[in-house]
Amino acid sequence: MNNSNKMLRLLAILLFSIAGVFIIDQNIKSLFVEGFRYYTECIDLILVYNKGVAFSMFAFLNEYLKYIQLLLVSGVLVYVLYLKKLCYALPVGILLGGAFSNIYDRFVHEGVVDMVYWHCGFDFAVFNFADVMIDFAVLWLLILNFKPNLCKN
Repeated sequence: MNNSNKMLRLLAILLFSIAGVFIIDQNIKSLFVEGFRYYTECIDLILVYNKGVAFSMFAFLNEYLKYIQLLLVSGVLVYVLYLKKLCYALPVGILLGGAFSNIYDRFVHEGVVDMVYWHCGFDFAVFNFADVMIDFAVLWLLILNFKPNLCKN
């Protein structure tokens, strides 16, 4: 496969995976912003605006946080385009889709829209679909990193 076809495939995979995760996450979040709530013994589906990152860390950065995150996430995008490895396109696209969705929340809402609250046996941080996709993508990238034979291009 020549370089232009490879780059075109890489861009297509990145674009569709970013858009897919972003659209799914924003649609789920809109349900909660519009008032949906659900309570169970172990998991509550509630609306929480997280002004920080995981476990509300760095909330003190206020308005600057979204710009710092935007810069970091853009750096990841540039780096994967520089690498030109197709095997990284889907996990990075999933990661970026979740990251861009959470950053978008910071521009539109008063923080990241979180909604899943686990409280069975112990209290856990409130999180959203984008957070799950980011964690999944990071795990996938770690596997690719530690098993380089899985990435043949």
